[in-house]
Amino acid sequence: MTRGYIDQMTNTPDEWTALTARIARSVQTTVGWIFWDPGAVSRFETLGLPGPLGYMASRAAPFAGAGHSALVAAFGSISPLGLRFVVDLLDQEGFMKYWHARNEAIVEGLAEYAPEMSDILKSYGPVLWEVVNQLPFAGLPYAASHLDLPMPDDPTLQGWHAVNVLREWRGDTHWGIIAELNLNGPEASTLHNAWLRYDGEWLSHSRGIAEEEIHKSLESLERRGLVSDGAVNESGIVLRDWIEQETDRRTTVPWQLLGYAETERLASLMEPPCERLLHRVDVTAGPRYQPASRIR
Repeated sequence: MTRGYIDQMTNTPDEWTALTARIARSVQTTVGWIFWDPGAVSRFETLGLPGPLGYMASRAAPFAGAGHSALVAAFGSISPLGLRFVVDLLDQEGFMKYWHARNEAIVEGLAEYAPEMSDILKSYGPVLWEVVNQLPFAGLPYAASHLDLPMPDDPTLQGWHAVNVLREWRGDTHWGIIAELNLNGPEASTLHNAWLRYDGEWLSHSRGIAEEEIHKSLESLERRGLVSDGAVNESGIVLRDWIEQETDRRTTVPWQLLGYAETERLASLMEPPCERLLHRVDVTAGPRYQPASRIR
């Protein structure tokens, strides 16, 4: 099928935003479970990097040539020191080794833990690539960098990479909103952590943000009236909630291209296997990881 129109007339903007928020959880889960998967981690270790740094290398591969500062900006709140390490260590060929290792682990892991997700990706891959190929990418360079990579031969991976582009397209949009608000990565993580109701600065610590940067973020947010007595206050929570809703509002386009009924159907198909993949995250990383997959 060829999709050249945006289906936005038959449903209200609020309905599109709610559906976008719903399917975003499955998009995140379909991609994110692999970050801590033992099959991926063992492959990264064989290549020479521990799991967290291997994750950075595999995810950074499409954009690695842009350099350390560009990757820090693209990743938003992931440890700049970790990214510096992998950029200094690897050339483009080295980054692609981690990319291919992750691909192998994706196929292997889906076959073991969520085989019906493989079927969904095979079925929807061509349609999702039609959607991806119609998206605007101006101002979204990290997502766009994925378009230059060769298409995998495996049909499961073809579908997975279409979903991954949609995830990074949303991610670029999200970080663009944060930049509009003149927030940096540590500040965004501090607000996000409080919005999730996680204690302390758990989210920032999980992303490798240095204590000094966490302290600076609290001070700067306090100057803006978003932190009181060392903790994010109600104004900060309200702002973070607005960021989430605005991200959903600005990322309806892929699903409008797919169509409302088809997006609902895809969400319904993806949710059961995604529950099992999210359980894998609980086992391999912990129940707080991958918050974008979880209903707050």
